[in-house]
Amino acid sequence: MIHPIFAVAFSLVLAVILFAGASHKLRAPHRFARQIDDYALLPGSAVALAARAVPVVEVLIGLALLVPGLRALGAASAGLLLALYTGAIAINLFRGRRDIDCGCSGPGLERPLSPALLVRNGVLIVMAVIAALPAGSAALHGFGLFLIGASVAAILILYTATEGLLTNQPRLKSLSGR
Repeated sequence: MIHPIFAVAFSLVLAVILFAGASHKLRAPHRFARQIDDYALLPGSAVALAARAVPVVEVLIGLALLVPGLRALGAASAGLLLALYTGAIAINLFRGRRDIDCGCSGPGLERPLSPALLVRNGVLIVMAVIAALPAGSAALHGFGLFLIGASVAAILILYTATEGLLTNQPRLKSLSGR
Protein backbone atom coordinates (compact mmCIF):
# COMPACT_ATOMS: atom_id res chain seq x y z
CA MET A 1 0.00 0.00 0.00
CA ILE A 2 1.34 3.43 -0.94
CA HIS A 3 0.64 6.84 0.49
CA PRO A 4 -2.16 8.59 -1.41
CA ILE A 5 0.11 11.57 -2.08
CA PHE A 6 2.17 9.40 -4.45
CA ALA A 7 -0.90 7.90 -6.11
CA VAL A 8 -2.54 11.27 -6.70
CA ALA A 9 0.64 13.12 -7.75
CA PHE A 10 1.78 10.44 -10.20
CA SER A 11 -1.75 10.10 -11.59
CA LEU A 12 -1.96 13.85 -12.20
CA VAL A 13 1.45 13.92 -13.90
CA LEU A 14 0.52 11.01 -16.17
CA ALA A 15 -2.85 12.60 -16.98
CA VAL A 16 -1.21 15.88 -18.00
CA ILE A 17 1.32 14.05 -20.19
CA LEU A 18 -1.42 11.96 -21.84
CA PHE A 19 -3.65 15.01 -22.43
CA ALA A 20 -0.72 16.91 -23.96
CA GLY A 21 0.11 13.96 -26.21
CA ALA A 22 -3.49 13.57 -27.30
CA SER A 23 -3.73 17.29 -27.97
CA HIS A 24 -0.91 17.37 -30.52
CA LYS A 25 -2.18 14.18 -32.15
CA LEU A 26 -5.69 15.62 -32.49
CA ARG A 27 -4.39 18.96 -33.82
CA ALA A 28 -2.33 17.29 -36.57
CA PRO A 29 -4.00 13.93 -37.32
CA HIS A 30 -2.41 13.47 -40.76
CA ARG A 31 1.04 14.11 -39.33
CA PHE A 32 0.38 11.58 -36.56
CA ALA A 33 -0.81 8.99 -39.11
CA ARG A 34 2.48 9.47 -41.02
CA GLN A 35 4.41 8.98 -37.78
CA ILE A 36 2.57 5.72 -37.07
CA ASP A 37 3.21 4.59 -40.64
CA ASP A 38 6.93 5.44 -40.27
CA TYR A 39 7.23 2.91 -37.43
CA ALA A 40 6.30 0.18 -39.97
CA LEU A 41 4.59 -1.98 -37.35
CA LEU A 42 0.99 -1.90 -38.58
CA PRO A 43 -0.47 -2.83 -41.96
CA GLY A 44 -1.36 0.22 -44.03
CA SER A 45 -5.08 -0.38 -43.55
CA ALA A 46 -4.72 -0.12 -39.74
CA VAL A 47 -2.71 3.11 -39.67
CA ALA A 48 -5.66 5.49 -40.13
CA LEU A 49 -7.70 3.66 -37.50
CA ALA A 50 -4.79 3.73 -35.04
CA ALA A 51 -4.22 7.43 -35.71
CA ARG A 52 -7.82 8.14 -34.76
CA ALA A 53 -7.98 5.71 -31.83
CA VAL A 54 -4.72 6.47 -30.01
CA PRO A 55 -5.53 10.06 -28.98
CA VAL A 56 -9.01 9.01 -27.86
CA VAL A 57 -7.49 6.24 -25.75
CA GLU A 58 -5.00 8.73 -24.28
CA VAL A 59 -7.82 11.09 -23.30
CA LEU A 60 -9.90 8.28 -21.78
CA ILE A 61 -6.94 7.01 -19.76
CA GLY A 62 -6.14 10.56 -18.66
CA LEU A 63 -9.73 11.03 -17.48
CA ALA A 64 -9.65 7.70 -15.61
CA LEU A 65 -6.51 8.86 -13.82
CA LEU A 66 -8.45 11.85 -12.49
CA VAL A 67 -11.34 9.83 -11.03
CA PRO A 68 -10.42 8.34 -7.64
CA GLY A 69 -12.44 5.15 -8.23
CA LEU A 70 -10.83 4.60 -11.64
CA ARG A 71 -7.30 5.73 -10.74
CA ALA A 72 -5.82 2.23 -10.44
CA LEU A 73 -7.36 1.11 -13.74
CA GLY A 74 -6.24 4.35 -15.40
CA ALA A 75 -2.71 3.97 -14.07
CA ALA A 76 -2.49 0.34 -15.17
CA SER A 77 -3.81 1.34 -18.61
CA ALA A 78 -1.29 4.19 -18.81
CA GLY A 79 1.50 1.77 -17.95
CA LEU A 80 0.35 -0.65 -20.64
CA LEU A 81 0.05 2.11 -23.26
CA LEU A 82 3.51 3.42 -22.38
CA ALA A 83 4.88 -0.13 -22.58
CA LEU A 84 3.41 -0.44 -26.10
CA TYR A 85 5.02 2.86 -27.12
CA THR A 86 8.31 1.72 -25.59
CA GLY A 87 8.13 -1.57 -27.47
CA ALA A 88 7.53 0.23 -30.77
CA ILE A 89 10.53 2.49 -30.14
CA ALA A 90 12.73 -0.45 -29.09
CA ILE A 91 11.81 -2.48 -32.18
CA ASN A 92 12.71 0.39 -34.47
CA LEU A 93 15.95 1.11 -32.60
CA PHE A 94 16.80 -2.59 -32.99
CA ARG A 95 16.10 -2.25 -36.72
CA GLY A 96 18.54 0.68 -36.82
CA ARG A 97 15.78 3.16 -37.64
CA ARG A 98 16.86 6.13 -35.53
CA ASP A 99 15.91 8.69 -38.17
CA ILE A 100 12.13 8.55 -37.72
CA ASP A 101 10.25 11.00 -35.51
CA CYS A 102 9.18 9.42 -32.23
CA GLY A 103 5.75 11.10 -32.38
CA CYS A 104 6.15 12.26 -28.79
CA SER A 105 5.76 15.96 -29.44
CA GLY A 106 3.81 18.28 -31.62
CA PRO A 107 4.68 19.86 -34.97
CA GLY A 108 8.01 21.66 -35.00
CA LEU A 109 9.34 19.50 -32.16
CA GLU A 110 10.40 16.47 -34.15
CA ARG A 111 12.69 14.09 -32.30
CA PRO A 112 14.44 11.06 -33.77
CA LEU A 113 14.28 7.77 -31.90
CA SER A 114 16.94 7.27 -29.25
CA PRO A 115 17.65 5.06 -26.25
CA ALA A 116 16.90 8.08 -24.03
CA LEU A 117 13.23 7.68 -24.98
CA LEU A 118 13.30 4.15 -23.59
CA VAL A 119 14.65 5.47 -20.29
CA ARG A 120 12.09 8.26 -20.18
CA ASN A 121 9.24 5.85 -20.86
CA GLY A 122 10.64 3.44 -18.28
CA VAL A 123 10.43 6.15 -15.62
CA LEU A 124 6.85 6.94 -16.66
CA ILE A 125 5.94 3.24 -16.53
CA VAL A 126 7.33 3.01 -12.99
CA MET A 127 5.21 6.02 -12.04
CA ALA A 128 2.15 4.31 -13.54
CA VAL A 129 2.84 1.10 -11.64
CA ILE A 130 3.20 3.01 -8.37
CA ALA A 131 -0.01 4.96 -9.06
CA ALA A 132 -1.83 1.68 -9.75
CA LEU A 133 -0.93 0.23 -6.34
CA PRO A 134 -3.56 0.35 -3.60
CA ALA A 135 -3.38 3.67 -1.78
CA GLY A 136 -3.86 4.21 1.92
CA SER A 137 -6.92 5.99 3.19
CA ALA A 138 -5.20 9.03 4.69
CA ALA A 139 -7.26 12.19 4.21
CA LEU A 140 -5.64 14.70 1.92
CA HIS A 141 -5.88 18.27 3.05
CA GLY A 142 -3.64 21.20 3.87
CA PHE A 143 -0.01 20.21 3.66
CA GLY A 144 -0.79 16.97 1.81
CA LEU A 145 -2.49 18.91 -0.99
CA PHE A 146 0.43 21.32 -1.06
CA LEU A 147 2.83 18.39 -1.43
CA ILE A 148 0.77 17.00 -4.28
CA GLY A 149 0.74 20.35 -6.09
CA ALA A 150 4.45 20.94 -5.52
CA SER A 151 5.34 17.39 -6.58
CA VAL A 152 3.27 17.59 -9.75
CA ALA A 153 4.77 20.97 -10.63
CA ALA A 154 8.34 19.79 -9.96
CA ILE A 155 7.93 16.54 -11.93
CA LEU A 156 6.31 18.32 -14.88
CA ILE A 157 9.05 20.98 -14.91
CA LEU A 158 11.70 18.26 -14.88
CA TYR A 159 9.82 16.32 -17.58
CA THR A 160 9.47 19.43 -19.78
CA ALA A 161 13.13 20.34 -19.35
CA THR A 162 14.19 16.80 -20.23
CA GLU A 163 11.91 16.79 -23.27
CA GLY A 164 13.42 20.08 -24.42
CA LEU A 165 16.94 18.72 -24.06
CA LEU A 166 16.08 15.52 -25.91
CA THR A 167 14.29 17.42 -28.67
CA ASN A 168 17.16 19.86 -29.18
CA GLN A 169 19.99 17.33 -28.85
CA PRO A 170 20.24 16.66 -32.63
CA ARG A 171 20.26 20.40 -33.35
CA LEU A 172 22.96 21.01 -30.74
CA LYS A 173 25.08 18.21 -32.19
CA SER A 174 24.80 19.65 -35.70
CA LEU A 175 25.77 23.10 -34.46
CA SER A 176 28.83 21.75 -32.67
CA GLY A 177 29.90 19.77 -35.76
CA ARG A 178 29.38 16.31 -34.23
